This record gives sequence, C-alpha cells and structure tokens, in this order.
Amino acid sequence: DFMDPPPQDNILNSMYQLWVLGALDNTGGLTGLGKQMVEFPLDPPLAKMLIVAADLKCSNEILTIVSMLSVPPVFFRPPDRAEASDAAREKFFVPESDHLTMLHVYQQWKGNGYRGDWCNDHYLQVKGLRKAREVRAQLLDIMKQQRVAVISCGTHWDVCRTAICSAYFHNAAKLKGIGEYVNCRSGMPCHLHPTSALYGLGYTPDYIVYHELVMTSKEYMQQVTAVEAQWLAEMGPMFFTIKDSLTSRIDQKKKVKESKNAMEAEMSEYQKEKVAKEKVTADKISARLAKERGSIVEPGTGLRRKEPGTPYRTPRRIGL
Repeated sequence: DFMDPPPQDNILNSMYQLWVLGALDNTGGLTGLGKQMVEFPLDPPLAKMLIVAADLKCSNEILTIVSMLSVPPVFFRPPDRAEASDAAREKFFVPESDHLTMLHVYQQWKGNGYRGDWCNDHYLQVKGLRKAREVRAQLLDIMKQQRVAVISCGTHWDVCRTAICSAYFHNAAKLKGIGEYVNCRSGMPCHLHPTSALYGLGYTPDYIVYHELVMTSKEYMQQVTAVEAQWLAEMGPMFFTIKDSLTSRIDQKKKVKESKNAMEAEMSEYQKEKVAKEKVTADKISARLAKERGSIVEPGTGLRRKEPGTPYRTPRRIGL
C-alpha cells in the first residue's frame, strides 16, 4: 500500500514558511542557508536559529537552548509541594525570556557537576536534562562537521534574544492588555501562561515572540521571549516595517513594488530556463532512441555483422 499524498495546501504552506525563513529562494530552490539547515535534524526555525547564532557570536548559548527545546519540560510540580516547587522555579527565571530561563537552568546544572540530587532539590527532571545533554553533544558534532563556529557570548544575553527573534519573527505578538497579546500577522488573541518568566514581571514588553500556541481554556503561548520592534523589522522585512514619515512610506511602497516586479521577472526567467532544459533533455532522449533503432540488425536485411550472429545466407550443404 502507498501513502496518500499530503494536501496541496499543506505543501504550499510549508514551502511558504521555508521561504519566510530564507531556506528557499523565489523560484522554490534551496538557498545556501537552506542547504545548511537540511543537515540538522531539527525543525527549520531551530536550525536557522543555530546558524544565525554563529554569525551573532552566541552559538554556544543557542546550542544549549535548542537542546532544551528538544526535550519535554524539565520543571515538575508535585501537588503536595506546589508552593515549594514554584519558589524553586522562580529562582531560575530570567525576566526577559523563557528561552534564557532554560539556558540558566542548564548552566546551573552544569555548574553543580550534572548531579541528580541537585535536580531533585530544585524540582527538575534529571532524565530530561540528561537527554538535553545528549542532544547537545550530537548537535555539537554536526556543527563541527558543517564548520559552524561555536562561540560564547558570555553574559551578554541580549544577542541571544536577537538570534531567537531571527527564527520566530513569524510568531510575533503585540501587547494589547495586561498579560494579553495579539498575533501581529493574524490578530489572534494569545496570553502569557502563568508559568512563564514574563508573567510575574513588573512590566509587560510591547513585543514578544513565542515558540508555539497551546489551546486549553485560552490560547496560551509557550516559550516566550521579549524582543525589540527594530529586530522584527530587521529579521522579518516581508512582514514588518518601522512606521516613518509620509515620504518614507511612499518610498517603502515603491520598494515593495520593485521587489514584486523583480520576483515576477525572476520566476519568468526560471520558467523559460526550465522549458529550455526540458526541450534539450527530450531531444537527447529522441536522438538516443533513434540511434538504438538504427543499430538493430534484422535477418534478411543485407547487413553483415562482424561479430557472430545470424548468417547472411544458409551455407551450402556438403556431403550427402
């Protein structure tokens, strides 16, 4: 039995997401970034985050964050010790980001010698952390094979938030009310989860990016990071622009129109090249088939063959 093909809308949506991330060019071919992303056994946004982090010189920290995102949540909350576990969780919070909170947890675990009893004292899943350590080692080997630099940014974690924004700018949300946001693209309402590091923050940032939405009683965002508006305009120019004067807006519309015309011209040129290549391939196949038909020897056609085969005429009998 053969698998049913996926719906065309799903394929188009996936290709659109890859184009947004820069993995596909305007004609649907893999870009240089896309060829690098293919080598990582990760979701496309996580693979891009790793590659961009090398350019931003924070790939060591982003490698840890990606590894922690690849395993189930490491915090656990037993019902009989809920307050104690919440207090232990708050000690690891990095106010600007849930991603950086996971980085902080891993670094503290590493600083304490990867001990299991330390995890139990701080209500952390030791199995999940060990799995994250294994994933990190595997990804580190792939990065070395692909010659992606592993560089640490030290304690300058703002550049890590920039790398996270480069991969999840399509999941950006804008502040609407207390703890309530709306997706910048779809306008869908989404809320901070009570377990998020940003939930108990003294202020709520104007713009955030999130890993995914989870629907329970509300649409809750998981793994949220505060970002700057300038980062969104820089990393996702196809979605976001900085609002300026009337002249700037006119220039922006002009640039968008020119970009659209350039994309259409590129696609038209690609289609012409594709038709020309198909024609050349068809001509080669036709020529080869004609040559093969002409080289077939049939009995009685008068063609003599040098190699052994069917004789031209029946040899004369000698003897009786």
